[in-house]
Amino acid sequence: MTKPASFKYFKTNPEIIRLAVMLYVRFPLSLRNVEDLLYERGIDVRHETVRYWWNRFGPVFAAEIRKRRIDGMKSSKWRWHLDEMFVKINGERHYLWRAVDHEGEVLESFVTKTRDKKAALKFLNKAMRKHGCPDVFVTDLLGSYGAALKDIGLANRQETGRLLNNRAENSHLPFRRRERAMLRFRRMRSLQKFAAVHASVYNHFNQERSLSTRPNFKLNRAAALAEWRGLCAS
Repeated sequence: MTKPASFKYFKTNPEIIRLAVMLYVRFPLSLRNVEDLLYERGIDVRHETVRYWWNRFGPVFAAEIRKRRIDGMKSSKWRWHLDEMFVKINGERHYLWRAVDHEGEVLESFVTKTRDKKAALKFLNKAMRKHGCPDVFVTDLLGSYGAALKDIGLANRQETGRLLNNRAENSHLPFRRRERAMLRFRRMRSLQKFAAVHASVYNHFNQERSLSTRPNFKLNRAAALAEWRGLCAS
């Protein structure tokens, strides 16, 4: 059976929808900033339309990117860096758990109200269901990681240290910039949704430009854009 096209009932050109979603998720822009940038390009849409497009197509694009990367064996099972960051939702503190591989690619994001062993166990199980079990878990000194890894019989794979987890700490920065542009979040569900989509889009366009020559960077960037334009193509 043929898969129905995602843009079937939308009159807007799919290229415009992909552009709007990419601008909003990839860069620290507000909905009204995206509206102004599109208007400069001769595309007159309201910021609420951009919001609808992002809510409708953002998770679809992210799921397709994630599936392609996992199928292409681009998901690392060697060394994972685990860390949690504080995020406020309506003034209340929540925790965004994130798993990052040795190259800085975000593998999993998970939001909880606590950071105890139960929350850490849910996060680890969710990450390993999608990406398998790594050889090494690098964590900070939070006891929840050790307790959760002990429960699943992987305590011998944990490494802790003062500077060992800088890879995870640095990976928080793009999300922090995006969080400030959005003036934070109002619901756990919206935070979980955006964190997952942002991680996939960030992985897709992150080229580590400081580690490659200019010609290679341009080729990789063009390939990433071409693949993005082909997402959900009918």
